Amino acid sequence: MEPETPVGEIGERALLRHLRSRIPSGPGVVVGVGDDAAAVETTGLTLVTTDILVEGIHFRREWSPPRLLGRKALSVNLSDIAAMSGLARYATVSLCLPPALPLGFVDGLYDGLLERAAETGVSVVGGNLSASDGIVVDLTVLGQADRLLRRAGAVAGDLVVVTGTLGAAAAGLRALEKGARLDGEGALADRGPWSAESAEGLVPCLRAQLDPSPPLAFGRALAEQDAVVHAAMDISDGLTGDLLSLCEENDLSAWIEPEWLPVDPCAVALEKEAGGDAFSLALHGGEDYQMLLAVPPDRVDALRDVATVWGVTLSVVGQFAPGPPALTLRFGETMRKLRPKSHDHFAARDRRRDPAPEA
Repeated sequence: MEPETPVGEIGERALLRHLRSRIPSGPGVVVGVGDDAAAVETTGLTLVTTDILVEGIHFRREWSPPRLLGRKALSVNLSDIAAMSGLARYATVSLCLPPALPLGFVDGLYDGLLERAAETGVSVVGGNLSASDGIVVDLTVLGQADRLLRRAGAVAGDLVVVTGTLGAAAAGLRALEKGARLDGEGALADRGPWSAESAEGLVPCLRAQLDPSPPLAFGRALAEQDAVVHAAMDISDGLTGDLLSLCEENDLSAWIEPEWLPVDPCAVALEKEAGGDAFSLALHGGEDYQMLLAVPPDRVDALRDVATVWGVTLSVVGQFAPGPPALTLRFGETMRKLRPKSHDHFAARDRRRDPAPEA
């Protein structure tokens, strides 16, 4: 089959056979792709998560190289497993495809998906195909865990801790909207309106949006640490929205110290050139796929030791306090109410992706 052949001409059964021929079996797979259901071996607690990427909502075809789209589709699910201190093992992949979509796009998507699966020890064990008006990539991932980290468990006095830096993915989204592009290998194909001097900072932001790298090994390592972390979740919809979710889960409030926020330096450079504000992107932008943790003050140093082993940076950005659930920004002795403004699928379309400052 030629890469330019529309999937509608290939047909469902032939396309399934083609994809099945590409998918290797992995450890613990008793029955893989091709039967009514997969059969896999699991031990301990089994984690199950699912996430979906919908064309026009989560991505646009013109700025999403299929290989990077496949990598991201798996990575956003891996982030959920790692946030609960689990190890991802198996994945199923359901694709909704326009009949006119070239086979080459589907193969490119699977190139990235299987590449990311090989990097992380995940076996693809099944899935489904359907025709649709736009591309939908829907994954379910199974993992295993010996000890769970959950959103519940934070207490007043715990520090609010994040991994990595924040804001790069949101800056990357803005760059894509203005015409910047990566090719299928993740190299800069078009810098849009940005100057040549900005290219060095542009690529990391575009990659953060199109091919995120959650701290998977660090999340898994937390299962081996006693009482270092009380609660955790990944940062997918924006720091403020996700932090409020932790507060609501534990009936707590929280404050953030603006000067402690690890705003991504590449996002700072891009936003400065564009006349924007990277601080608001770090607060509200979303899709960072870092970890948000509730950590007892006397355990932060031990957590930093674990993070160092896995090459992860940690930042204390605030503290949990007695409820009711609400967020504030702390400026010295002054507290200002902070209204979360993160991604909401059912908000008005013109407000969904506007990470403007709110305080």
